[in-house]
Amino acid sequence: MTRTLAFTREQLRAPFALALLIAVPALFVAAAAGVLADFARALGGGLAGDAAASLGAGWAAAFIAGSLGFFQAASSRGADRRLALAGAGPGRVAASRILASLALAVVAAAAGFIALQLRADIVHPWHAAAAVLAFALIYLSVGVVIGSVVDGALEGSLAVAFVFLLDVFSGPGMAESPAPYSVSRKAADVLIASGLGEASPGADWLKLGAAVTIALAAALAVFAYSARSRL
Repeated sequence: MTRTLAFTREQLRAPFALALLIAVPALFVAAAAGVLADFARALGGGLAGDAAASLGAGWAAAFIAGSLGFFQAASSRGADRRLALAGAGPGRVAASRILASLALAVVAAAAGFIALQLRADIVHPWHAAAAVLAFALIYLSVGVVIGSVVDGALEGSLAVAFVFLLDVFSGPGMAESPAPYSVSRKAADVLIASGLGEASPGADWLKLGAAVTIALAAALAVFAYSARSRL
């Protein structure tokens, strides 16, 4: 727990980082709903109104969490190596890093959800909150995986952005037929349904839970393996 708190404080040493963590999701939700609806029509999707605002909250949390996950993993290699050699072990170091990133992802998701609540009339707010958090956790995992295997900050940032953009324009609501490789597909299904005032069936929740669990497990495994291979 002490390491997790230290890693979290490390990411928030610059006051501007915390401001971005909260302000970017809020501003994105406020400004992007109309743009997302226009893009959806151009791509053959049917996204509009509160559904567009809901999806915007998910994408905002995803982008921030993915970026945080990447830089958390990529910028910590030297320090993590020293901690592991000092006796902490790569597994415990990896778990602490992931937990610190999770805390920051929750903050980003909360900011996006609060902005959504102020922007739209959501009939199932807890469904929307869970789906926004799922977006953040899935993309946190994407960022951690990329940060664990890509050395360069530019290359890694572009990789995260590529996955994000590919997912945006091929996922539910945007494309006429969502692509099977859309990593946030199940989160988007639940979030769009909540924006439309519909409750998601239990099968969708099970699939969403499985997607988040697999993503986080993959991030932990890749990060731990990367830390061990650098010893």
